[in-house]
Amino acid sequence: MKKHFLILNFFLISMLLAKAQFIQEPLPYAFNALEPYIDTETMQIHYSKHHAGYVAKLNQEMKALGMENQKDIEAILQNISQYNTTIRNNAGGHYNHQLFWILLSPEKNLTPSPALLKAIEKEFKSMEAFKTAFINEGSTRFGSGWVWLIVDKDKKLRIVSTPNQDNPLMNDSLVKGFPILGIDVWEHAYYLKYQNKRGDYLNAIWNVINWDKVSERYLQAIQ
Repeated sequence: MKKHFLILNFFLISMLLAKAQFIQEPLPYAFNALEPYIDTETMQIHYSKHHAGYVAKLNQEMKALGMENQKDIEAILQNISQYNTTIRNNAGGHYNHQLFWILLSPEKNLTPSPALLKAIEKEFKSMEAFKTAFINEGSTRFGSGWVWLIVDKDKKLRIVSTPNQDNPLMNDSLVKGFPILGIDVWEHAYYLKYQNKRGDYLNAIWNVINWDKVSERYLQAIQ
C-alpha cells in the first residue's frame, strides 16, 4: 500500500512539473550557509519571496499569452525586445536569480581557475584590480540592478552593469555577452544587514563567490 502511494505521489509531482512553465530550482545550500556575509533572513526573503515572485508572475503572464510551450528562458532573453515589460522583468528576474544562487557557495574557493585567472590578469592587470573595478561598477550602478563579468563576442572579459532585472543576454542590452558572474545590487539583496552600504555588501559577498562555477562558465563561453 505504501509503495503504491509513493508511486502515485511521484506520478502526480511529475505531472505538475511537466505542466509547469518555469521552475524555481532548490537553493543549493541552507538559508544560513552564507553567514556572516549574507544573513539568514535576507536569504529567506530573497529566495522565497522575491525570486519565487518572479517565477510565479512569469508563468502567469506566459499562460495569459498562450505561450506555455516556451520553456527556453535563454531564448526568451535573447529575443526580449519581442516581449512585453512584464515578461522582460520577470524572465530577467528568474534567470538572474537562478544564476546568482549557483554562483555563491559556503565552500571556500577563493581563486579562479588558472585559465580564468590568466584572462583576468590580461584584461585587468591583477585579481585585486579586477575586484576593485567590479565592486566600483556595482557600487555606482544607480538604483536597482546587477553587476556582471561577461565574455563578449570577441571572447574578452568585460565588467558591465544593467538596470532592474536586465542582463547581458538580452538582445537590446547596451553591452551583450555571456554572463559568467552576476551579483544582485537591488536593495533587497543586502539592506537588512548592510543598509545603504552597498560597497560593504559587495566586499563581503566576495568571500562566498563560487569561483569553480564562474570558471566553469568561462570555459563554456570561450569554446
